[in-house]
Amino acid sequence: MKIYNTLSHQVEDFKPLNPPKVGMYSCGPTVYDYQHIGHMRRYVGDDILIRILKYNGFQVHHVMNITDVGHLVSDSDTGEDKMEKGAKKFGKSVWDIAKMFEEQFKNSCQELNIQLPKDLMHATDFIKEQIALVQVLEEKGFTYQTSDGIYFDTAKFPDYFKLSRQNPEELRAGARIEMGEKKNVSDFALWKFSPKDEKRQMEWESPWGMGFPGWHIECSAMSMKALGDTFDIHTGGIDHINIHHTNEIAQSEAATGKPFVKYWVHHAFLQIEGEKMSKSLQNIYTVEQIIDRGYDPLALRYLYLQTHYRQEMNFTFEALEAAQNALNRLRKEIAGYVQSSNSVPEYEDQFTEAINDDLNMPKALAILWEVVRSGKSNSEKLATVLKFDEVLGLSLDNSKLLVRKQEKVPPEVQKMLDEREALRKEKKFTEADKIREKILAMGYKVEDPPVGPLRSEASETGRN
Repeated sequence: MKIYNTLSHQVEDFKPLNPPKVGMYSCGPTVYDYQHIGHMRRYVGDDILIRILKYNGFQVHHVMNITDVGHLVSDSDTGEDKMEKGAKKFGKSVWDIAKMFEEQFKNSCQELNIQLPKDLMHATDFIKEQIALVQVLEEKGFTYQTSDGIYFDTAKFPDYFKLSRQNPEELRAGARIEMGEKKNVSDFALWKFSPKDEKRQMEWESPWGMGFPGWHIECSAMSMKALGDTFDIHTGGIDHINIHHTNEIAQSEAATGKPFVKYWVHHAFLQIEGEKMSKSLQNIYTVEQIIDRGYDPLALRYLYLQTHYRQEMNFTFEALEAAQNALNRLRKEIAGYVQSSNSVPEYEDQFTEAINDDLNMPKALAILWEVVRSGKSNSEKLATVLKFDEVLGLSLDNSKLLVRKQEKVPPEVQKMLDEREALRKEKKFTEADKIREKILAMGYKVEDPPVGPLRSEASETGRN
């Protein structure tokens, strides 16, 4: 098995520290707002990685954090805590916000068939460990105190830029952040003091007074508690490379004197219709909104699989529609197969080669379709496809049930079809077309016969 390691900037043979065991830490969500389909692409990517590791016989100990405190809105350690900001935005307590958006994240994962760790680690449950880690860094001389917190002195960690490979001189020259009392532009907060004129909802006593942890210290403290001082895989989005993960490495290795993580895996961004997601463009979608538009969330998972995890992905509803159609065709094809225990070895070998080549899921999907279109017996095809689905996670073992659901048009759609038929008979084609557009927006395709009256039928391309 080979995987791209951001630390070496190379595709490497995967050799865990203590095979067949693998320790893997995923940077989880900051639960201050909705998780959107850009976030969820990354979590599907992590899920695929875990499935591939297990497919190869590894025993994976997967850990994920829930950031429910300490993530500031600015990378320069200024501004509000995102949790406190979210509480104000939604008019709820910080604790209620954390619970609400953690549930939204979990629900999105469930819809996308993402296998989450049994126990998610909440930052607020490990304050003691975070304080202890800051104390170790303090004792070793890596910290200094300012009027607003305890900071890590990056000048005392020579390998600070080994992950990001940024040029420190260029970083200093191009710095747009306020230095304040920081000694170096790259220094970062380990512990922040509570503002004297403000009562925070989340704050704790510490050796340095009342305050709260920095975002970066959380992940180091929790990952090392769960997986040890050194572990195999750490994942996240590419936006974590330059600051968050770079800071994790610095504080962890400064504290322990040992390598922190062997393999760093980073997922590329997702764009919407060729543009960056932004509130001003109103192009931020959640999994729930995709479902509300009539699409099967597993069609979104299928769409994610069509782009390599290190390649930027462009989401369009046209592409999602095509993914839905492809998934429906696949389900209908295998729904009539009778399962046997005999798969097709040559296709299994090709599939394994693809997924073990830095998680080449587009190629793996192509091999899946080769199996379906091959001249092998239906029972052999089904056994092979279901074996592949251990990695793909498309719930293809439920295809018969899903196809039966597809064949039944929901009552609300049938009512709209009947209204449209009545309008067409009255030759009110403009109004009929408006209803047709609504049906299409719900993920259904209306197929009118070339001759005769409109049949009350809809070919479902959406929810199952």
